[in-house]
Amino acid sequence: MTSTTPGRRERQREATYAEIVTTARTLLAEGKELSLRAIAQRMGITAPALYRYVASYQELVDLVAFEIDKAATATFAEAAARYPDDDPAGQLVAATAAFRAWALTNPREFGLIFANPIADSSCVRRELLTSATSGHYMNGLLVRIWQERGIAHPSLDELEPSVREAVLDPLLPIDASTIPAAERGVIWIFMRAWQTLYGVVTLEVFGHMDPRVIESAAMFTAAMHSQLPPLGLEAEPEGSRLKAILAAELAAQSSPWQNP
Repeated sequence: MTSTTPGRRERQREATYAEIVTTARTLLAEGKELSLRAIAQRMGITAPALYRYVASYQELVDLVAFEIDKAATATFAEAAARYPDDDPAGQLVAATAAFRAWALTNPREFGLIFANPIADSSCVRRELLTSATSGHYMNGLLVRIWQERGIAHPSLDELEPSVREAVLDPLLPIDASTIPAAERGVIWIFMRAWQTLYGVVTLEVFGHMDPRVIESAAMFTAAMHSQLPPLGLEAEPEGSRLKAILAAELAAQSSPWQNP
């Protein structure tokens, strides 16, 4: 019988990866430079020794970004857990409000994840595009809403060729196997919803918005309200219930938001 218990060397390697991530997050929190040299120095090892674990700066960023996103997702799930499992819409509202709170509180970590290019005209790093823990969690809630309530969406024939190709073979953190190919137009609705959410939060995090609007969460609230109709959640009393949940979640968070 083959043992599945990690060996001593594997445990040491995992511990070193954990220390690399912890050290990187500490440097980010302190406003320090994030580099292989800085991490090696803080860990008390040589740069060549660190290269045994991360071969390049990009690999370092990918590793740290993935682990930060994984840890942050736990806070989104914790917020969502205040609502019952048979209420994926309520859970989604709470989770997205928690996402905004985390992003505004941790702007450098947010930037490391979302300003880290993983696709351009010459390269698509598919594994990173499809593996984000937060994306799987949030999209999983959207899929449940679609399964339980239905969401109006375009047919494949109604989509532009590039979009049709993208929803049939999505480079997204989503379990597309739960959506029949003929229904994949709903993924386009999901993509547009996240574009709205990420767009507003990014502008807030990097201070490209009137600080009074950031502090009041007015733009975020408007963006969230705008997504109720496309997600089929605007009908009363459901629409009012979800708006009330959003208001309560935002009111419970620390204020004012100040970006470093």
